Amino acid sequence: MAAPVTEEQIIDALRPVEDPELHRSIVDLGMLRGVTIRDNGVVGVLIALTVPGCPLKSEIQRRVSEAATQLDGVESIDLEFTVMSDDDRENLRRTLHGDAGATAGANQAHGHAEGREIPFSKNSSKTRPLLISSGKGGVGKSSVTTNLAVALASQGYKVGVVDADIYGYSIPRMLGTDRDPVVIDEMLVPPEMWGVRCISIGYFVPQGQAVIWRGPMLHKALEQFLTDVFWDEPDFLLIDMPPGTGDIALSLAQYLPRGEVFVVTTPQPAAQKVASLSAAMAAKVNLPVRGVIENMSWFTGDDGKRYEIFGSGGGQVLADELDVPLLGRLPLVPALREGGDDGRPITAVDPESEAAQIFQRIAASIAVDMKPKKVFSDKLKVL
Repeated sequence: MAAPVTEEQIIDALRPVEDPELHRSIVDLGMLRGVTIRDNGVVGVLIALTVPGCPLKSEIQRRVSEAATQLDGVESIDLEFTVMSDDDRENLRRTLHGDAGATAGANQAHGHAEGREIPFSKNSSKTRPLLISSGKGGVGKSSVTTNLAVALASQGYKVGVVDADIYGYSIPRMLGTDRDPVVIDEMLVPPEMWGVRCISIGYFVPQGQAVIWRGPMLHKALEQFLTDVFWDEPDFLLIDMPPGTGDIALSLAQYLPRGEVFVVTTPQPAAQKVASLSAAMAAKVNLPVRGVIENMSWFTGDDGKRYEIFGSGGGQVLADELDVPLLGRLPLVPALREGGDDGRPITAVDPESEAAQIFQRIAASIAVDMKPKKVFSDKLKVL
């Protein structure tokens, strides 16, 4: 007869179970509040949710039940939930995100009003900020950002997206995120879909309401996206830039001095010439342009022929002008547009398609071939 299961065995079995939003062990986070061994193989488990109405409560329940019932002698779980106190949430936020006041002082200009430093501005940060830019709207920049992020995530990288197109936000819809960020003691936990975390003003504006802000409000919103969101040190942070060269571009250049700019254009000369302005902007603020991506390069008809509806050559001309590689040419396909409308990116739902394969190659080029060779440290100073 097998020995009865112990409380310690239950805790060890639950230690690998992660909170689906924070990606940390529920034991290490202090969410496991009690284990009770009962008769007939029933085990009582008490879990403290981070916030009332936790949107992923059912997922936590599934993970806990699966992990505990793997043990011999455990027939079922009697799972109960409580909610963390304000003090619990404050301690959790400090553990995961640090204390804003700790970074005040010399670096305060690079964080929000409470003094938190933007982590991605530090030389020691492992995150590569990728600024996806265009000179004009309508070239599919947000579609490129979404699918490139999904491609990087599918290759095993931790990926986040900042929807910096405040006036024309679209990333939440394109990613298909169906829930708002969770607030834990003023720390925002971004929703995740297809392995990509995302933050956007779209989560905070009533549906159908326009954002009518002047520069300082835009500046503040971007600061909070970079400082108050729990990004958890992603490998890549993609920034969906607004078209043009206005206030947001200037602010992001200040906040992300290690940013890498990738310019999206369509093939026609008019788009290529306007796209070159975003590259000129990057040069003025000392951000390197690393590559060009050409979108809507051709359409394949029912007859199997390629039709270059918007002309040809614009992407290569721009890449040659900037002395950077043309990373890829993307076809004009209805599925790419439809995926953006219904939150099912083509790279996620049809990975074998021509467009998805091109996104995968672009992602691999950025992640591997264009990986920075220099090692930076905040401790190194030029005297």
